Formats: sequence, structure tokens, C-alpha cells
Amino acid sequence: MSGAGWQFAGHGFSPKGRQPAVHPRAALTFYWPEHGRQVRLRGHVTPGSARENAEDFLARSATARAEALLARQSQYLVDTAERDQAVEKALAAVGQEPSLVGSAWTLYTLSPGEVEFWQAANTRVHTRLRYERSRNGWERFLLWS
Repeated sequence: MSGAGWQFAGHGFSPKGRQPAVHPRAALTFYWPEHGRQVRLRGHVTPGSARENAEDFLARSATARAEALLARQSQYLVDTAERDQAVEKALAAVGQEPSLVGSAWTLYTLSPGEVEFWQAANTRVHTRLRYERSRNGWERFLLWS
């Protein structure tokens, strides 16, 4: 999380990267089954600057950067040997040039306009609260379970 919102990253040509380019809204859900709690954030998504994208990319492990350089996220994989060879080649490139950054790697920030909290109850009459951003701050609403 940054001061502007919650962050996630991915290759700009993957489904996760193409969708916000067309419709810059998203939702993130965090679920804790052992506590019966969930938080869902909905809001506007903005891509990071070139500097932010590069910092995020370079903060990842060498293997994660090598995978991202392949630009095949979410594509069908037919042969694991082909993948392993491609990753090894990309790892070598990362080793030779440690500052190498994938040009399509993007750090996205979701700035929530809505935050919903859900607390489970054994009775199945759950507690749900929604906070909606307004011009005056956040408004709180109790929701039907």
C-alpha cells in the first residue's frame, strides 16, 4: 500500500494489464476465513510512472524479473521444458544486466472510492459496513447481510 492506495503490478500486455487500460477501475478483496472477515476495495486504477514501475520491477527476485521479461503471463503453457529454457535464458540476461527493466511492467495503484467490511456470524446474519468516499470524506452505511 502507498499513500495513494493499494498497489499491484503486472505485465502491461497481460489481461491484468490490458483491462485497466480500457476500464481503469478494479476491486481488491482480502479474505481471512479463520476470522470470518473480508474487506473489499473498489476504485479507480492509475498506472505508475516509469520510475515507480522500474523500482517495483527491480525490487523483485531475479526469477520473477526473468519471468516478467518473457511477457507470457496468463498465456497457455504447452511444454514446461520450453518454459524452463526461456526462464534460464531470461535469468542469464538479468544476471548480465542487473538493471534491466521490462518496458511493459506496470505498477498500478487502486484508489478506493468504496470500502466494504464483512464480518461473518454463526447465525448467518452477517455484519456488513460500506464506506463511500464523498467530497466531505467518508460516509458509513450499514448493509443488509
